[in-house]
Amino acid sequence: MDKTTISTNTASQNDVREQLYKDMAPHHLTPLWRELHALVPQQPNTPCVAAHWKYEQIRPYLMRAGEVITAEEAVRRVLILENPALKGQSAITQALYAGLQLIMPSEIAPNHRHTQSALRFIVEGSGAFTAVNGERTTMRPGDFIITPSMTWHDHGSDASEPVVWLDGLDIPLIRYLDAGFAENASEKSQTVTRPEGTSFAQFGYNMAPVRTYDSPLGQTSPIFSYPYDKSREALHILETTQPIDAWDGVKLRYINPLTGGAPMPTMATFMQRIPAGFEGLPYRQTDGAIFSVVEGSGSVQIEHKGEKVQFDFSPRDHFVIPSWHTARFSSTSGCVLFSYSDRPVHQALGIHKEERLNHVE
Repeated sequence: MDKTTISTNTASQNDVREQLYKDMAPHHLTPLWRELHALVPQQPNTPCVAAHWKYEQIRPYLMRAGEVITAEEAVRRVLILENPALKGQSAITQALYAGLQLIMPSEIAPNHRHTQSALRFIVEGSGAFTAVNGERTTMRPGDFIITPSMTWHDHGSDASEPVVWLDGLDIPLIRYLDAGFAENASEKSQTVTRPEGTSFAQFGYNMAPVRTYDSPLGQTSPIFSYPYDKSREALHILETTQPIDAWDGVKLRYINPLTGGAPMPTMATFMQRIPAGFEGLPYRQTDGAIFSVVEGSGSVQIEHKGEKVQFDFSPRDHFVIPSWHTARFSSTSGCVLFSYSDRPVHQALGIHKEERLNHVE
């Protein structure tokens, strides 16, 4: 068989295939062999990109938002941290949402509830509060606060200054699952029925009520406010008494005290100390992670598919390291980082993977 015959046969075969695809398209059929490599890639292939939000650059926009719309009118006065590669999707990764919320003195962000689980990490200001199912907690910088799925919650402020916090939610994941519900309350603020600190007293001291075996909040931690001073103290003790991890410095995960697992079924949260003079080794993981800089400064180098970026971060900055992006932290003076990711979902499905590399390329 000569080359001309082979070429003719190939062209004929391609024509037959294309006709097959055309004929079956009205029946909503697609040939897997044309999509297989995209559907089942050799390694994670996220469309997300690493991104960095400098607080000094975005804070003026938050304050301007405070001048043009009230918290009540907005329901939640938030500027979304949108991944540059996911324009219009209100997402920082394909599974998670992030935004910075502002509340001004004497304002109320009205009471509502929704399927989506939420976390609050306080970035600036003290004296505002959030209320969850009848209990309030006062917000202070570095505190980590949970709003469990379908719990009534509102925010308010007795402060004399603006208060800003990071909102982290599983909105994109719930949207993908078509499982979102929301409900507005008839009153702007819920009635407080328990003194502040009740949930922490019950579950936050390595103890639990004798006859309480299940969390009152389902799969979510019964503690809804984790104070920063406790987290910071733990990091300091470990930094000064224990070996420093070559990849993470000193990193702890927040836990549900009744299960030992993540505080929320869809989001894991972490607090991390990068010591002064730290030059970390690179790592990558399948869960995309969002970081909030609590104190100090440093840098993170991120590499993906041969492209490298470096973010030099300062207090109150935020950045995202997407899935399977190689990251390496360093700090001259030391810093503290809060982060959250969708790791519990990966672990529940048995698909979580992490690689800790032992060299710098």
